[in-house]
Amino acid sequence: MNRRSTSTDLALIAGFAALVAVCALLPAIKVGAGIVPITLQTFAVLLAGAVLGARRGFLAVLLYVVVGAAGLPVFSGGASGLAVLAGPSGGYLVGFPLAAGLCGFLVERLPRRQVATNIPLIFLAGLLSSAVFIHTLGMAGLVLRADLTWGQAFDVDKVFWIGDAIKNLAMAIVATAVHRTFPDLLRRRAPRRQPETAATA
Repeated sequence: MNRRSTSTDLALIAGFAALVAVCALLPAIKVGAGIVPITLQTFAVLLAGAVLGARRGFLAVLLYVVVGAAGLPVFSGGASGLAVLAGPSGGYLVGFPLAAGLCGFLVERLPRRQVATNIPLIFLAGLLSSAVFIHTLGMAGLVLRADLTWGQAFDVDKVFWIGDAIKNLAMAIVATAVHRTFPDLLRRRAPRRQPETAATA
């Protein structure tokens, strides 16, 4: 990797970390018991994976979580610090980088033409990533830190499902538009090398 490529990657990682922070700081909607607010964070988290791919998407969202835990007020409602990670909504934050990584992993494996045009496939990649890591770890955090049963945590979490589907649809629309505009943005796996054949006379 050359210096220019490294600089571009760092800029993209920092830019998407900032995007997640901006989406987290937009006004949140309190639902149910108000334990976990509805924000646009998941839109930006999964967009980072779908646009940057697994590694850079994971690092961008991990950077957001780290700077928030370190004290910058970038979590929902301007919160910050390790106490947020240890609180009832901490499981959702832990799941964010993993969900971005999985979404990027899945999108990287789509054919190039599909990445720029197939909104349903990218929508499903985001929805699956969100279900596997954000919702599962979010419920685990509620069980561990809010003293809820798994059934009660499920009741809290299911409030977010419709909004999650809408945000993933928006994410897929934006991601395909970005890939149409910047077709080389998503780094692909290196093509498998063909075995060398013996020279013939």
